[in-house]
Amino acid sequence: MNTEVQIIEWAIMEYGQWQFYTAKTEKGLCYIGSPGKTFEELKAWIHKRFPDARLIENEDALKPYINEICEYLEGNRQSFSINIDIKGTPFQEEIWAALKEIPYGKTCSYSDIAKFIQRPAAVRAVGTAIGANPVLITVPCHRVIGKNGAITGYRGGIAMKQYLLQLETQRGSTNSY
Repeated sequence: MNTEVQIIEWAIMEYGQWQFYTAKTEKGLCYIGSPGKTFEELKAWIHKRFPDARLIENEDALKPYINEICEYLEGNRQSFSINIDIKGTPFQEEIWAALKEIPYGKTCSYSDIAKFIQRPAAVRAVGTAIGANPVLITVPCHRVIGKNGAITGYRGGIAMKQYLLQLETQRGSTNSY
């Protein structure tokens, strides 16, 4: 029986006042932590989703991912070409796919997402799935705002969400989709 251990490589990404732990599998980016979170939180997240994985620090392996994220944060990129390897429940994956459909510079509400997936009564479940998005920025959960236009919760923090929305407003046109 072959019990090959999965390797997950990680590195710290720094941008301005923010520091994020990032991680990738052989298939692509699997994790972008919230600013200020600890290595222990990265380990716990990885262990929960990849129980047999071994974490190895490898800045070179994460460099292409970090470079694209930094380009985005600098306003020099509107979409990502990096591979992403995220796993969740079928419902979460459906929500994360819907988030990728929100164009750069546009916003929508949680109820818009629920309607988009043809489950208009699932607004709370949509919010929960959005909150479980493991790759901030690259799967643009920051583009989801309250129905009344309010900036609502974000795993990266409200200040970061406001920064991302303002960045996209300056580079694109912010309208509902």
